[in-house]
Amino acid sequence: MADRYLLRVTAGSSYDNTTHQTVQVNEPAPTHISTAVCDAKISVRIQNYRGLPRNSSNTSPYFSHAGHLHDQYSIAFTLLPHKSVPGSALVFGNSFDRPIRDRLPPGTSTALRIVKWAIDPGLDGDLYSDTPHLYGNALSSVNILRVGEKIQDGKKLPEPAGEKNALEEGGDGEGEEWRKSRDVPETGDARKKHFLMKGKTEEWEWEKDRVYECDFFNPYLDFNSFSLKLPGFSLSVLPYLGGTDYLRYVLKIKDTDEVLFVVVFSLLHKEDVEKEEAEAEKGGEDTKVTNQETQGARHEGEKNFEPEADDLD
Repeated sequence: MADRYLLRVTAGSSYDNTTHQTVQVNEPAPTHISTAVCDAKISVRIQNYRGLPRNSSNTSPYFSHAGHLHDQYSIAFTLLPHKSVPGSALVFGNSFDRPIRDRLPPGTSTALRIVKWAIDPGLDGDLYSDTPHLYGNALSSVNILRVGEKIQDGKKLPEPAGEKNALEEGGDGEGEEWRKSRDVPETGDARKKHFLMKGKTEEWEWEKDRVYECDFFNPYLDFNSFSLKLPGFSLSVLPYLGGTDYLRYVLKIKDTDEVLFVVVFSLLHKEDVEKEEAEAEKGGEDTKVTNQETQGARHEGEKNFEPEADDLD
């Protein structure tokens, strides 16, 4: 059944998919999101990728690194906040625009319990509500967190690591000392446990004009078969999908609901995509995600990419 579908990954600064641009999966060129809240560069990698654009590689050198041999996907990003955000306020997770309770497969509740036990004990939400969501504090949700230096005039916002050198937990320059001064453990697992302790997120602040590098990954969600493979438990969602299904990851400030960026994994019927491609070849409407230059979303590495005046590059 999985071969009937194709994935498309888009990213933008709002929930409105029409303002997004297509992410070049498994490619080194990141997607640049720029808003009043932050600048971010996002890279998405998927093992055994089968999707759009058609010329996408089905893998990435990222998955050859020792720490990622078993991972199925990665959402890596560099973040430059334009205002300071309390550590307790920044969350990362999934949300949906419509109820999905009638389409959740049997075993979903069991899967959620395993996810909270094995992956992220800090997850909180309700997939059975009218506004399904599942969020965790960013400090205890991302697998890798690296603290950089404050951006100086003319300094370039780093691109997400992973193609040649996998991102490692820690810090760079005075960012390393800044991190140590807050008694944050050195390893990713220890840091995640640290920020699950009561009151610890209140001791952290995502500082304005400081660079942060993050990577979120796991071996459990297989986008090739659209299944969740947990320790001792496997759950396929393909039999329960319709024609407009997606999985949306959001980084936002929960207190104000301000969105920093959105990454959407859309599952498309291959037959529908092929029809649209045939129509496009005949002079029909372009099937690419529209308005790529609106809402501050710009894709780097393309021939026609021109940085705006306020672009950090």
